[in-house]
Amino acid sequence: MLTKGLRDEENERINNILKQLISLVYVPENWNLDELEKHLNYLALTMEKLLGFSSDDLIAHLEKLHFDWANAEQFADFIVLLSDRKEEERTQLREKAVVIYEYIQKESKVFSFDIFNKIAKAKA
Repeated sequence: MLTKGLRDEENERINNILKQLISLVYVPENWNLDELEKHLNYLALTMEKLLGFSSDDLIAHLEKLHFDWANAEQFADFIVLLSDRKEEERTQLREKAVVIYEYIQKESKVFSFDIFNKIAKAKA
């Protein structure tokens, strides 16, 4: 178990990586797959691993990296944005995002209309 200080540092590190990933897929002129892979590596991921993970494996990976609910939601948001850029993997990526959103809803024991709406949008 991480101490409060280490947990805060880890949370900040993850948050910064997620912000970078989102910025890479959000702005069209910044779309660079090599840069995306580099930032995914900071989370011990690659596009191949992300696509290859089962739902349970992906959740276990996020837990291993000590993602809190906000970071998990931000990662799912990133996956949805990425799915808009990767047409051939769109369905597969959106399914993974839905799994993460549903995991947050279930495990956090707090119902969020925002996440509920994100689930509906990702399934559409």
